[in-house]
Amino acid sequence: MPPKTSLVLYAPQAIRLKIAMPRSIHLDLPDDQADALDRVAAALHKDPHEAGALLMGEALRHEQFPHVEFRDSAMGRQACVVGSSLAVWEVVMVAESHGLDPAQTASHLRWPLSRVETVLAYARAYPEEIARSLAENRAVTPEDVRRLLPDARWV
Repeated sequence: MPPKTSLVLYAPQAIRLKIAMPRSIHLDLPDDQADALDRVAAALHKDPHEAGALLMGEALRHEQFPHVEFRDSAMGRQACVVGSSLAVWEVVMVAESHGLDPAQTASHLRWPLSRVETVLAYARAYPEEIARSLAENRAVTPEDVRRLLPDARWV
């Protein structure tokens, strides 16, 4: 049996007043997993407890919404569609242009309906997260793009 390292995660647990309270969970990790967590934590600029809680939360969301995974991006970590380059908020933008109709969105993206339904269900489950990403995207001006990409040509 490989050696184990102990890790205590602090995961929010909602109470009746919808106030997030930390809940301590103790996990024993094999050394190779603890080392991997240390590397991920360093890359995320978090301590292992914070990184472990983040990854656990993301894994639980993925379990509930199997077409959604989490990736690092220029905007930070975000929910993305498995097997696609699109973030969930981008699919929501496409869906909005089709009246939030999953079938029309699936047809437009040439995806199975179940994939779009799962992604839109994720967006409904985490509306603040998606609204924040949509607002950030909609706040970008043409001047911002020109400043960030000075050599880009508009077509």
